[in-house]
Amino acid sequence: MIPLSAVLAEPALGLKAIHLPSPDAQLRWVATSELTDPTPFLEGGELLLTTGLSTVGWRTEWTAYVTRLRAAGVAGLAIGTGLTHKTPPRGLIKACEELSVNLVEVPRLTAFVAISRRAAGLLEQEEERAARTALALQRRLTAAAAGPDPSGAILHQLALALAGSACLLAPGGQVMAGDSRGIDLGEIRSQLKEIRSQGMHAALTLSEPGRVLVIQPIGPDSYLVTGTASRPTAPQRQAVTTAVALLALLSVQQRDRLESSRRVAARAFDLLMTGDHHTAQLILDRDPFPGKLRVLAARGPADAVDDALVLAEAASPLAVLVDGELFVVAAPSAAERIAAELTGLGLLVGIGDTAKPADLAGSRAYAVQALARSSPANPVVRWTRIVREGVSALIDQDLAAAFATSYLAPLTDDQLETLRSFLRHHGSHLKVAEDLGLHRNTVRNRVQQIEHHLGASLSDPDSRMTAWFALQARGLPPGY
Repeated sequence: MIPLSAVLAEPALGLKAIHLPSPDAQLRWVATSELTDPTPFLEGGELLLTTGLSTVGWRTEWTAYVTRLRAAGVAGLAIGTGLTHKTPPRGLIKACEELSVNLVEVPRLTAFVAISRRAAGLLEQEEERAARTALALQRRLTAAAAGPDPSGAILHQLALALAGSACLLAPGGQVMAGDSRGIDLGEIRSQLKEIRSQGMHAALTLSEPGRVLVIQPIGPDSYLVTGTASRPTAPQRQAVTTAVALLALLSVQQRDRLESSRRVAARAFDLLMTGDHHTAQLILDRDPFPGKLRVLAARGPADAVDDALVLAEAASPLAVLVDGELFVVAAPSAAERIAAELTGLGLLVGIGDTAKPADLAGSRAYAVQALARSSPANPVVRWTRIVREGVSALIDQDLAAAFATSYLAPLTDDQLETLRSFLRHHGSHLKVAEDLGLHRNTVRNRVQQIEHHLGASLSDPDSRMTAWFALQARGLPPGY
């Protein structure tokens, strides 16, 4: 298409703009009609030529006529003068002014066919120019794909072609390559969530005055996002199509390499868990492991785990999936940050203890135990916290409370108080008597009654431990 102003600028045609609110209106073709309602034969974008043969005597009818043309999306109306009308009718001018429709006067000596022929020539020239531009952009994009950083180079050339922005995003919205300036990543992330939840594979366009954003899937793990100030031209759209094809090809190649590297990482993880960190280091071909490491275990929805794996691979020495769960080997200083990022993606996380590279099997086991105690209300559980809380942290709280209720049910309040003091003072009757203000014989009798009800001797360490645990689970810590 060409702007209407390009036809008006042809001096040989002698066209005169009567009312021109949209000189850049895009012209698709020139049509001629003397019908009072030519809109059934229009597609939009035409410059409609008429002598007004059927409009003789019109006064108020012009408004309805122009309204129909505007609804049909014409680029403009050209009224030939010197035949039906000596000059453009005042009612027509007024209607075009009120409805913001371009109105042009065609002088008597200018043939309608001359306008059509010249417009066709201009359209052909524009088509040739667009084809040359598209070919040049395609060549630049193809050349960029052969460089050392193909994705980055393609995105750079695409951004230049669009006079805007172009970037490649991971499914979670992280920028993988390119320039995201002028792109609201928060808005794009929410759109990506919706796209993925609906299984959409087509492009999505977000348009508002002064900004057009387009999201296009490149593969299962990346999206191309472009930003322009206005609707892209035909060469620009072809450039985007070429970029999508090239990036998709690169994505397949990168995916093959990624799958290969993940198989190597899985093998290295197995070696680390058996203590063979030297061989693991060799097959990974990376910098030596830090002297101290921690293992993180995480689980969650499959999509979130996939996104988390990409994130963890970039943030840690080693990250792998094992039976749908994510394991990350990280330096202690980075473990908390990585855990926070994983929970931000909706995962639950367990953090193992700090260990040397040769002793990571224990850290993994501790991470798994910590993960088992995580919940949406407590998404990150650290093994060190479990250790500080003692053995009770290893027991399910509901199960522990139920056990305590049943175990201590036979005891009265006085007996519970005596048992608590007895455990706190390590079985000393004298100190219990002093603590509770009782006679030693009374304490002895109460202890015997407690042992009778519990069916166990409190001189047995196992019985004391069980009683201590029951009191703690019941919310009566023995201070022991």
